[in-house]
Amino acid sequence: MKPLPAPQEEDREARQPTSDICVFASSCTLHGLSHVFGAGGLTLRRGLWAGAMLLSLTAFLYQVAERIEYYGQFHHVTVLDEHESHHLVFPAVTLCNINPLRRSRITPNDLHWAGPALLGLESGEHAAYLKELGQPPAPQGFMPSATYDLAELFARAGHTMDDMLLDCRYRGRPCGPSNFTRIFTRMGQCFIFNSGFDGAELLSTPKGGSGNGLELMMTVQQDEYLPVWKDTEQTPFEAGIRVQIHSQDEPPTIDQLGFGVAPGYQTFVSCQKQQLFFLPQPWGNCSSVLLDPDFDMGPPDVSPSNPNPSPWLTYSLSGCRQICETRFLSRKCGCRMMYMPGSAPICSPQQYKDCARPSLDSMMRKDTACLCPSPCASTRFEKELSMVRIPSRASASFLAQKYNRSKQYIADNVLVLDIFFEALNYETVEQKKAYEVADLLGDIGGQMGLFIGASLLTILEILDFLFEVFQDRVLGYFHNRRRSQKAPRNSLLQQGIDIHRSPGPHLTAKPRKYVSKGKSRRQARAGDGCGVCKGLKSPDSDLLPLS
Repeated sequence: MKPLPAPQEEDREARQPTSDICVFASSCTLHGLSHVFGAGGLTLRRGLWAGAMLLSLTAFLYQVAERIEYYGQFHHVTVLDEHESHHLVFPAVTLCNINPLRRSRITPNDLHWAGPALLGLESGEHAAYLKELGQPPAPQGFMPSATYDLAELFARAGHTMDDMLLDCRYRGRPCGPSNFTRIFTRMGQCFIFNSGFDGAELLSTPKGGSGNGLELMMTVQQDEYLPVWKDTEQTPFEAGIRVQIHSQDEPPTIDQLGFGVAPGYQTFVSCQKQQLFFLPQPWGNCSSVLLDPDFDMGPPDVSPSNPNPSPWLTYSLSGCRQICETRFLSRKCGCRMMYMPGSAPICSPQQYKDCARPSLDSMMRKDTACLCPSPCASTRFEKELSMVRIPSRASASFLAQKYNRSKQYIADNVLVLDIFFEALNYETVEQKKAYEVADLLGDIGGQMGLFIGASLLTILEILDFLFEVFQDRVLGYFHNRRRSQKAPRNSLLQQGIDIHRSPGPHLTAKPRKYVSKGKSRRQARAGDGCGVCKGLKSPDSDLLPLS
């Protein structure tokens, strides 16, 4: 009987496991790897290839580290663009008379409560001040009221749009006091045109230029200005109207950002809309969150004496500062100013004098009192102003007769304000990310292809090879160890079974192909191996028949 023929030596060498580095190098798409782990022994050519691969890999890793560091710096670029539009929404226009209170509406009770806080008056000066106002002294037995509301004072004694507005036109169509919304600011009672409050439709214009916007003729009522009694921080020395042109999404800060319009002049204001877009952290430092998390705004107090609406729903720089000041005063003084939103009580004249005004002045002098970042989206209006004298000599008599006033009154009190868009185009200033994830991946892919000739699929090949190594070397080690521990107990029985099953000498057997344990038949048929790996042969006990 002839013995069963064994597998050919060269076939066993050709079928190396795929976890072998030589087998992997022969089929990997990584450039140069097959030259390093090629057939034959160590040669100068193979050493040069290995050095070239190490240098290329080092350069590639350096470039990747530099690109990742650049991405981590979160650079941005600013893009300026100009757009055309068929119509533009007209901005909100806030108007305040520089004089906060009318002299004809001041009463002895007002002087008792608000005189020391607003006018700097002592109690013994009330009679002289009433005489300066042209009013009779307080009656005998005068008793001040038990409580006092500053908001009610400004609502009652402040200038009204019915008295100040002489003529109003928007795009040539008449308008009136009903088109203005009353609001409180630090300058007292003011009025907003095109405010959009209570869901009112916003006005727009389809044309630019004078005559296609808002035209107002107003009187500043200098005969109602309070006399300058003492030089205080709140004493106005000028006459006119303060104006602020702003978006409907932000509250007015007319005491800081308003410009003056003087009586005796017609002021032309040419506007250009500009939209700003900023990036949040980590690319920029903008915010879109309106309220501070630890600030409880509470239900707004909207009464006839306090017409301010609830806080603006869109984040803005002025709105953030207003809320910051409200929170600061409510905690320190237990009250708020009449123009501030919220449900806290309005400061009394004594609280205003002793706590609120000094605290606000001190707060505004500190740069870190209110840390309000720029809004991520905002709208502002660039302005160009020009003026001409009014009235002319030819029109002075006509205007005096029309409004039943003297020529001198017209010259000292009347002004004309004309606000319009220069053109219907508008600018956008937008911050954009200078380097995004797609750019980072593109740079890494380009460096990978340039230096090591690899791609994403090459990385998958390497990961697949590492999995094969783990499966063969680690899991195979534990598998062989368990099998060797069971071999002594089963050796005699296994030998008997093998003798009983061995074929006789008269039987012939067809040569059988073998494959390493733990490998698929597809892996056994793949590749011819390499010269470096020919000496690494698996023992016969690790071969399984391949049918």
